[in-house]
Amino acid sequence: MSSNYNEKTKLPDILNEIQAAESLIRPYIRETPLEYSPFLSSLSGCRIYLKLENIQITGSFKLRGALNKILSLSDQQKRRGIITASSGNHGAALAYILNKFNLEGTIFLPENASSSKIDQLRLYGANIKLYGDDCVLAEQQARRSAEKKGMIYVSPYNDIKIVGGQGTIGIELERQLKKSDVIFCPVGGGGLISGIAGYLKQTDSDIKIIGCQPENSAVMYKSIQAGRILDIPSLPTISDGTAGGIEQDSITFELCRKYVDDFYLVSEDEIKQAIKLIIEKQFLLIEGGAALPVAAFLKNLSDFKKKNIVLILSGSRISSLKLAEIFYGS
Repeated sequence: MSSNYNEKTKLPDILNEIQAAESLIRPYIRETPLEYSPFLSSLSGCRIYLKLENIQITGSFKLRGALNKILSLSDQQKRRGIITASSGNHGAALAYILNKFNLEGTIFLPENASSSKIDQLRLYGANIKLYGDDCVLAEQQARRSAEKKGMIYVSPYNDIKIVGGQGTIGIELERQLKKSDVIFCPVGGGGLISGIAGYLKQTDSDIKIIGCQPENSAVMYKSIQAGRILDIPSLPTISDGTAGGIEQDSITFELCRKYVDDFYLVSEDEIKQAIKLIIEKQFLLIEGGAALPVAAFLKNLSDFKKKNIVLILSGSRISSLKLAEIFYGS
C-alpha cells in the first residue's frame, strides 16, 4: 500500500494520490469532454452534463487507474510480469498498456465475460485465461497465480494507485465546470467513485456523490448497509462491467462509506432504456455500466431541480447482440 496513508482515519491520503497520478498519467490519457445535454436538461429542469469516459482511450475510464499502477512500478517490478483480472474494461486497459510498453502479462476473465470485450483484448495480443463465473473468483485465481509465479498483481479496484488514477476524472471535472452540485457515478468494485468522490469532496464539501448500481448486482450498496463487505451472489445484468462481488479487504469499501452520500438502484429495463435514450438523443454509444447514472437520474428526477448535475458515462463496450436486444427485443 502507498505511503500516502492517514493513520488517524485508517484511510489512504486519496487527495495526494490523485494529484500524483495526474502528473504521472496525463501524457498518456485523453481529457474527455464534459458535454451539456439539452435533452436531459429540458426533461429535468436541471443542467445536465455528461462526462464522456466512453470515448477514453480503450473505451473506458479504466485506463487511468491501470496506467497509474503500472507507471508507479519500478523497472525491476515490471520485468517480473503483470497479472490482472477483469470482466473486460480493466483488462482492455491493461492489454493496451502491456502492448504499448512492451511488457509481459496475463489477464484472467470470468467465463461469462462478453465476447466483444474478449475480442478487444485479443487485438492487443493479450494472454487471456478464463476462470469462474464471477469477477471475484477470477480475481482470486489471478492473485494465486501472481503469488505462485512471483508476478505483479494489478487489481481492477482494490489498490490505492488504481483509485488515484480514476480520481483524475475529478480534476478534469473541476477544470471543466465551475460548480458541480451532484455527481452520478456507476459502482462495481468502487474504484471509480472512490477516486472521483475522494477528490471532489475534499475540494468542495457541498457536492453530493451518488453511487448507481443495478438491482441485480448491488453488492457495494448492500455491504455498506450491513456495515461489512458481504459475500452474496449476483443475478445476471446488462451492466456486466459493474457486476460481481468485492474483495474482503477492499480499500474502496471504507472510501465509499466515507465519501458517497447515497446509492440508487435501477432495474434491467431501466438500464436498457437509458442506453437507448443516450444512443438516440445524444448519438453516443454506451455500455450497461455507463447507463447506470442516466437510469438512476431519470428514476429520481423529482429530487433535483435547478442543479448542475454530472452523469459519468464510464464506458462504451457493448456487444451488437445486446444492442439488438435493447432495440428489437430478445
